[in-house]
Amino acid sequence: MPTRTTSMTPTSTTTCYPPGGPAVADHPVDEKLPALKMATSGLQHVAAMYAGVVAPPLIVGAAIGLSATDLTFLTGACLFTAGLATFLQTLGFWKIGARLPFVNGVTFAGVAPMTAIVASTKDKSDALPVIFGAVIVAGLLGFLAAPVFCKAVRFFPPVVTGSVITLIGVSLLPVAFGWAQGPDPRADDYGSTTYLTLAGITLLIVLLLRRFTRGFVKQIAVLLGLIVGTLVAIPFGVTDFSPVAHADVVGFPTPFHFGAPQFQLAAILSLCVVMVVSMTESTADMLALGEIVERPADEKTIAAGLRADTLGSAISPLFNGFMCSAFAQNIGLVAMTRIRSRYVVATGGGFLVLMGLCPMAASLIAVVPRPVLGGAGVVLFGSVAASGIQTLVRAGLDRDNNVLIVAVSLAVGIIPITAPEFYHAFPETAKIVLDSGISTGCVTAVVLNLLFNHLGKGREAHDVTHPMEAGQEIAAAH
Repeated sequence: MPTRTTSMTPTSTTTCYPPGGPAVADHPVDEKLPALKMATSGLQHVAAMYAGVVAPPLIVGAAIGLSATDLTFLTGACLFTAGLATFLQTLGFWKIGARLPFVNGVTFAGVAPMTAIVASTKDKSDALPVIFGAVIVAGLLGFLAAPVFCKAVRFFPPVVTGSVITLIGVSLLPVAFGWAQGPDPRADDYGSTTYLTLAGITLLIVLLLRRFTRGFVKQIAVLLGLIVGTLVAIPFGVTDFSPVAHADVVGFPTPFHFGAPQFQLAAILSLCVVMVVSMTESTADMLALGEIVERPADEKTIAAGLRADTLGSAISPLFNGFMCSAFAQNIGLVAMTRIRSRYVVATGGGFLVLMGLCPMAASLIAVVPRPVLGGAGVVLFGSVAASGIQTLVRAGLDRDNNVLIVAVSLAVGIIPITAPEFYHAFPETAKIVLDSGISTGCVTAVVLNLLFNHLGKGREAHDVTHPMEAGQEIAAAH
C-alpha cells in the first residue's frame, strides 16, 4: 500500500487551485484524518495559540477596569470569535478563506491603539463600544481592499519570503522567552530558576518525544509536552486550578453585551492602520504556510485569505470580539508536526467555539503554566525561523544583490526586538507600524527587491522569479 509523503521537501509537481476550485483529493492539505488524531492535533493548535488569544482581552479589560465576570465574558467572546474566523479561513465559502491550515485569532497589533482609545475615553463604559465600532469599519474597508493586497504576491520571490518567514520566527521567540520567565513581569520571582527549570523540562520532553517516538505520538509531541509539563509544575506550586473552580459551565457571548458600537473618527483611523499592518503580516504568513504545506499561495488564495481575515474582524464585534488575524505560531506547529490538513485546524476552531460557549472548558487550557508554554514555544517559534532559512537556501544568495536584501531587511526587522525604544520619538500611530518588525522587515525586503532586482540594470530573470514559478521549478526538479 503506497504511503503518503509528509516531507516538507516537494516530491512531486505542485498543483495550485484557487479557493472554491477543485481540490486535490490526495493532497495532505485536503486530507481528513481519523477522528482521534483530528481531535488531538486540533487541540494542540489551540494550546499553541491560546495565550495569544486571551492576552489582548485581558490587557484591554484590565485597562478599562472590567469586573472579573465581564473580563471572563470578554475573554470567552474572543475565543468564540477566533473559532468563527478560523472556520472562515480553513473551510471558507465563495471567495472567502485561503483553505489552508491557518489559525485565526485576536491580533496583538491592536492592543496598543485599543488601550490608547481606552485612555482617551472619558466614560470607560463607552470604551469597548468605540473599539468595536472602529474594528467593524476597519474590517469592512480591509475586505474591500483584499483584491489590491493580493496583487503584491509577485513582489515576494524567495529572497523576500525567506527573509519575512525568518523574521516571523525570530520576532515570536521573545514571546516564548517571556512566557518561560513567568506569568507576571512585575513579580519578584519573574525569571526565577523554578520557572526557567519548568520551561527547560518542557522543552526537553518535547525534544525527547520528537527524537525517540514515531508516528502519532511524535506528531503530538508538543501537546504531550504541555500536559507533562503542567503535571510536573504541580509540586512547584505553579499550576493554578482556580480558573476551573470559578468558571461557569455554559455561557454565550450575547451580541453587543457591552453596548451598541460607536463610531469615532480617531479610533477608526487608528485601527485602520492596524488593519493594514495585520493584512501585511497575513500575506507574509500565507506565503510562509503555502511553502511549508507545498501548496504555494497565489493571488487568489491570498485575496481569499485576506477576505476571511477582514470579514472575521468585521463580524467579531457583534459577539464582543476584537480584530482577527492569522497566528504565526501555528505555522511553526504545522512545520514541526508536518500535519498539513486544514480540517485539523478547523477542528481546532471548533474547540475554540466550544471554549467560548463553555468557560469551564476554556479554563482547562488556562491551567497550563506560562513557563510550560514558554518551553514549548521555543520549539514552535524556532521552527518558523528554520522554515525561513530553508526558503533562503534557494533564494540565490550567491548574488550580492540578494545578500544585501536579506541583510538589511533582517536588520530592520530585528530593531523592535533588540532596541524596543528605537522609535520612541515617533508618533503613536507611526509606532503601530514601526514596532512590528515583521511589517517593517517585509516592506524593506519588498522595496529593496524592487530596487535591486526589478528596476534598471539590476533586473535579472533569476532574481525576479514569481514565487509560484519558483515552487513549480523546484517541484519539477524533483
